[in-house]
Amino acid sequence: MTTAADIMHPGAQWIPRTETLDRAAQVMRELDVGALPISDENERLCGILTDRDIVVGCVARGQDPSAMTAGDLAKGTPRWISADADISEVLSEMESHRIRRLPVIENKRLVGMISEADLARHLSDEQVAEFAHSIYATS
Repeated sequence: MTTAADIMHPGAQWIPRTETLDRAAQVMRELDVGALPISDENERLCGILTDRDIVVGCVARGQDPSAMTAGDLAKGTPRWISADADISEVLSEMESHRIRRLPVIENKRLVGMISEADLARHLSDEQVAEFAHSIYATS
């Protein structure tokens, strides 16, 4: 059985909800990633911040990224998957919620992230096509 831990990119890093967006963008650049999980004061997942969120939710609105925080853009209920979840559960979670990145949690701690690229490396062409259709097709 292939699990979330088998396909994830290990070593994902939290960003505190109090971190400014300019610093979040710097961390994304340093880590060469397009998204960071946001943690609350208890290091619990409270959202995911993407590079697009920073551009559309802050910069394009004329806001100051050095004054706005990751928590300001965190909204909704964040989705995650257990490290021991089967790959079919990973796909179901990502497809049903139409998400492209999924934090992987083990013992209430962030241990990795699963992205579209991770899926592409571990799934058959047919599974990748079905995933893409589920995520990108308009209803």
